[in-house]
Parts: sequence; structure tokens; C-alpha cells
Amino acid sequence: MGSPSKFKQHSALLSACSVATLWLASGATPSFAAEGSVGTLMEEVQVTARKRADAEILQEVPVAATAYSGDQLEALHTKDLQSLSFKMPNVQLEDVGTVKNTANFTVRGLGINSSIPSIDPTVGVFVDGMYLGVNAGVVTDLFDLEGVEVLRGPQGLLFGRNVTGGAVVIKTARPTDEFSTRFKISTTDNLDTVAAGSINGAISDTVNGRLTVYYNDDRGWFENVATNNDNAGASDSWFIRPSFSIQLSDTAELLVRMEHGRMDSDGVVAQNRGYESTYVQTREGLQFAPSAPLIAASIGIDDWDNGRDSFEVAQNEEGYQKDEWSQIITEFNKDVAFGDGTITNILAWREYEAHGLGDIDSLPVTLFHADSSVDQSQLSNELRYSGRFGRTALTTGVYWFSQDVTYLENRLLSFGTIDWTGGGEQDHSTYGVFAQADIDLNEAWVLTLGGRYSSEKKDAKIASIPLNLCSLDGCAGYDYKDSESWNAFTPKVGLQWSVSDDTQLYTFWTKGFRSGGYNFRNAGINPLTERPYSPQVTDQEEQSSFEIGAKVDWLDGRLRTNMAVFHNTIDDMQREENLPDAVTGVAQIIRNTADATIRGAELEAMAALSENLLFTFNVGYVDGDYDKVLGDLNGDGLVDSTDLGLEIPRLAPWTYGMGFIHDLQLGAFGTLTSRVNFNHRDEAPYTDDNRGMLSEVDMLDFSIGYTPDNGSYTVSLFGKNMLDEMAEGNNTQLPPVMGGIGASFTPLNKGRVMGVEFLYEL
Repeated sequence: MGSPSKFKQHSALLSACSVATLWLASGATPSFAAEGSVGTLMEEVQVTARKRADAEILQEVPVAATAYSGDQLEALHTKDLQSLSFKMPNVQLEDVGTVKNTANFTVRGLGINSSIPSIDPTVGVFVDGMYLGVNAGVVTDLFDLEGVEVLRGPQGLLFGRNVTGGAVVIKTARPTDEFSTRFKISTTDNLDTVAAGSINGAISDTVNGRLTVYYNDDRGWFENVATNNDNAGASDSWFIRPSFSIQLSDTAELLVRMEHGRMDSDGVVAQNRGYESTYVQTREGLQFAPSAPLIAASIGIDDWDNGRDSFEVAQNEEGYQKDEWSQIITEFNKDVAFGDGTITNILAWREYEAHGLGDIDSLPVTLFHADSSVDQSQLSNELRYSGRFGRTALTTGVYWFSQDVTYLENRLLSFGTIDWTGGGEQDHSTYGVFAQADIDLNEAWVLTLGGRYSSEKKDAKIASIPLNLCSLDGCAGYDYKDSESWNAFTPKVGLQWSVSDDTQLYTFWTKGFRSGGYNFRNAGINPLTERPYSPQVTDQEEQSSFEIGAKVDWLDGRLRTNMAVFHNTIDDMQREENLPDAVTGVAQIIRNTADATIRGAELEAMAALSENLLFTFNVGYVDGDYDKVLGDLNGDGLVDSTDLGLEIPRLAPWTYGMGFIHDLQLGAFGTLTSRVNFNHRDEAPYTDDNRGMLSEVDMLDFSIGYTPDNGSYTVSLFGKNMLDEMAEGNNTQLPPVMGGIGASFTPLNKGRVMGVEFLYEL
């Protein structure tokens, strides 16, 4: 349970929330309006999954995707991408926990489980056409969006850049000539307060402008018994986003989006789940490894539960995290007579800087604290053409991306007696050439043929952490320097059958590609030499994916079902193995671990049960096995059948959810809209050795909102995680000397949260 004092202080809000949970309602719900019509409830969402000149209706696009419009995101009280994590089948949009705002996204069992910025993500995040080059700084707050698309499966053709698991596409609201304003303020029972607003309209006959501002003050949710802090995990963040659209001519437009933001927060909030004192054999001989509760008792902490049944933590270092980012994205569109098409050029620049200190041992003593910094700068350009030539719709283009990344990490170990710093630098460039043709064979059948050629180059310098060649200001030297290039061709062949106006079937085969890479966090020590292992470069990972899907509207559009089955084979799977080390705490080893097969199925359904009642349902199943093991997964020094029998990390077999949304018409007084959605995710291993596990989770959310007849504002009461379920960001094992048998670094997500929101629109 969360802190009892919080719930006593907000008993009135608790009572209201208990009543509100009697209303049943949805997860990935469509948007709503005061009229409450079924047509509005079943509103089609437009997506850019095929990068056509104009957005397409999701139901007509042959891809497995879940999409949300801006109105839907507001209705779901979406604060960041992690807010959507449990609402889609076979999708996990988690913060890794080690460093705040660092994504650990997994789709269909493919993810990286890493906060090391030199490791390319498997799930790519794109903001207004700009690919985010590192996972850091991804789980930031969202407001004033046109929509979010989550594309499941490899997107290596049109999106490229190592997107083997899927793509998350974020579209911010663009300027228009119609004057509008939006203002939102919300707060929760733990005083997580948001104030945000936007203003939009014409500046001149040819220029439209939009200004969006956002501020979040989170006073913290967790209780740290080591410091007597009932508000651990506090954060303060803001961003400002000005944007302009300039009509250069009747056929040309320039869109400029800028953003600058900052976040200041506490460090990671985590538990150490060690449970038993023991003696362990180390290189220094037999050592006593006290359990976490014993350590707490020895310094006078008596009320620490230390386990999965409590949100309490006991960290003597609450740490900090400071992020700052700036970005400019320019999009130029010009209509051309050639193929009645459109030329689009997206030039984007982004700088991101972060500094943070975290208590990794998660104990009231100093056994493993990590201070780190990330400095990243990226520049990219995509030039593409989209048009139609008779029966063929063609999308083709070229892409270029470059980034510089510097990472430094200090480890303070063994009661402060060991103080080591290491890290690395990387210059990274890539380019790609792609084309996709959708050929109408007749009125019912469409053949898709496409391919992308990608080339990547990385120049890296690494200073192994135990050699202590660096400070947090830079490195005096490096023990490893290397340069490597990778190339791949990723084809796609697909077939789409429009059975009727309401039914389409599709199938495709495609390949995905992730370039190799380097490990900035080289901390493992070879017990034979007592020296750090030499950093090694990983080979590229390749994936072959086959999918069959169906999208059907039934009963005159009152029932909608989207289904997909998939079969993926992955060669030379890249993984970060987290293995406990008695000296360095955790040794992260980056290597190609295995060949694997992952298969599964998904179903999303939406049914209008009446003019005012909508039912939603989703279910996903995924299963995977190693076909061949290439490395030692469990750290026993052998590569054998034990490794082959392990489960693939982050592969939760079942995810499912259901709910309802109901509009109660109040005549001239307006509409009362109620939602509740329930979502489930199975337990899954976190680490490659399967010793770290992520808990099975049942999420119950609700909202009840009032909108007057003129639709000018909405007042809502909402609740998230009403069952007060514990969900972990990760679960990395530590050596017994850092908390006993079962010692772990386990960052936590918030439990039950309830709040109120006021949204005004003109």
C-alpha cells in the first residue's frame, strides 16, 4: 500500500473515486463529444504509417497499429508515453528506472533493457518526423498533440534506423488559421500538478502560429524511511513549443516546430529485495553479506517492509536528475505535377544533456551509487516523394542521420572506498535509400513491393570503469578505440485484399536490421586477470518477419475488429546482460547472445452497444524460444542447454484489457462521460539469466467528466492504478554483498493515484 497519511488527507477524494469505479469503461477509447453520438465515439483516427502525402484512415492501412487522436489522449489523461503502456496488446512503454525519462520500450517481446546511450533502441520514437537517436529523454510529458501512433513489428522500410520492434510516432498539433486556445490544469492526491496551455491562429495572410507551454510540479509519491521523506520521487519540469506554418506559394508550405524544455527531479526510487544473510565466496575471500532488513535494523530503521507488498524504500541517497533539451524540426512540402505528388523534406536538429545521481544498491548505506551524464547532439534530414502513377502509389526517399554521444559514469562502491569513473564517446552516422510501391492489381487486390538500403558507421572511444581513467568532466585516456561499419538491405513484399468496403485482409514478409554497437558501461572484471574485460563490438542483428492481419467493420460499423498473427525470427540478437559482480556491483555485457523465434497474435475490438455506450477489448499473446545460444546467458561460465532453456526477457505471454465508455445526456445541461478500463500483463523475466522478474500487473483506471452543452470546458475526476498494483521499471540482480541473497536494484512505478482536471477550449 502507499503512504496511509496521503489517503487520510484525501478521504473525500477517495470516496468519490470509489463511487466512480462503478462506471465501466475503456482503454484505447475513441474520442468523444458532448453529443455522445456513436459516429463520434467510433471516430476514425488518421495515421502516417505509410508516409503518404496525406494522412490515411487507420482502418484502411495494412499495418498492425494502435493510434490515438489528440482528443483521445486528453480523455485518457495521458501525461507521457508510459501512461499508455498497459493499454495496447503486446506493448510495454516503460521507463527503465535506472535514469529518469529513459525509455525501455518493448513491442512483441523485442526490447533492449538498457540505459546505456550507445545501445540503439529496438523501438524507435519519432517526433514530427525526427528520429530520437538515444533512449534518454524520451519519456517526457506530452500536451497539445495531433496524435500518437504505435506501430507493432519491424518498420525497417519507411522508418528505418534500427526499428526492429516497432515505432512510436508522436505528432504535435500544427498551427492553423483558425483562432483557438486550450488551457488545462490538474492535480492529484499527491500534488502532482500540471498547468498547460496553447494559443493558435493566423499571424498574417500567409503565416499561422501556435504557442504551447507546459509545466508540471510533482511533489513525489513514495515514502523513503531512511530519510523520513514521505515525498520521494519529486520532479519539476516544463517545456515551451512555438511553431509556425508559412504558405510560401499555392503549392509550397514550410512548417517550423521548436521546443525547449527542462526537468529537475529526485533520483531513482528503488527497492533492494535481498532477503537473507549469508556468507559468499569472493576474490577477496569469504565475506559476510547481510540482508537488507538486517542493514536497516543495524542503523535504527525498524519499519521497513522491503518487498513486493510495500511501496516503501530505504535509500540513504535520494539523488537527482537534471535534463535539458532543445530541438528544431522544419518540414517543407511542395505539390508537384509529376505523378500528382508531393515532395517532403524534414530537416531536424536536437541537443540533449542530462546529469544524474542514483542509489543503485537501494539501501540506507553506501554500497553502489552511480553518478552519470549524457551529452548528445543529432542532425538528420529526410527527403522523400509520394505520388501516384496510374495503378501505382509510390513513396521513395533518402535519409541521413548523424549524432555525437558522450557518456560518463562514476561508481561509488563499498562504503565509498572505491571511486571509479569511465565512459565513452561515439561519432555515429547513417544513411538510407528507400522505396515502396503499392500496386493496384485490380479493385480488390494491392501488391506491395519495397526495399531499403541502410549503411551505418560508428567511431567509438571507451574508458573501462574499473581503470578509473575519467572524471565527470572528461577522460584523460581510453583503453579501447574502434571504428566499424554495417550495411543491410531490408525488403518487403505484401498483399492486401479489400474483400468489401468493410473488410480487408493483408499479409506481408519483411526484414529488419539493427546495426552493431559498443558498450560505454564496460565494468566487468575478468576473475583470471583481475582486469576489465576488453570492450567488444557487437555484430548487427537481423530480423525476418511474417504477418497476417484482418480489419473488419461489422453491423454497419457498430463493431470494429482488428486482428494480426505474426512470426519473427531474429539472428544474432543483441542483448545487454546484467550480471551481479561482487566488486563493481553489476557487470553489463553487450553481445550477440542468440538466434530466436518469436510468434504471437493480437486482437483489438470496439463495439457501440448503444448510442451512448461503447465497449472495448484487446488481447495479445506472444511466445518465444531460443533456437541457438551464442553466449553465456546465466553467467555460469558455460554455454549449454541451461542457457538454451531460458526465457526471452520482457516477453510477457498474455496482455489483455477491456472496458466501457458511457455518455449520460443531461439535456440542456450537457453530458456526463464515464470511463473505466482494466488491463492485465503477465509476469515476465527482466534479465537474460531470468533471475530478475517483472511482476504480473492488473491496472484499473477510471475517469468521470462533465461537459456543458456548449462544450467549452470539461471537469474530470480520474484515477489510475486503482488496485494499487506494484509495477517495476526493471529488476536487476546485485551481488549478495549488497543486500544478501536476492539482492536487487528494483525501481518502482507509482501506485494508486487520483486527481481532478479542468480543460478549457475556445
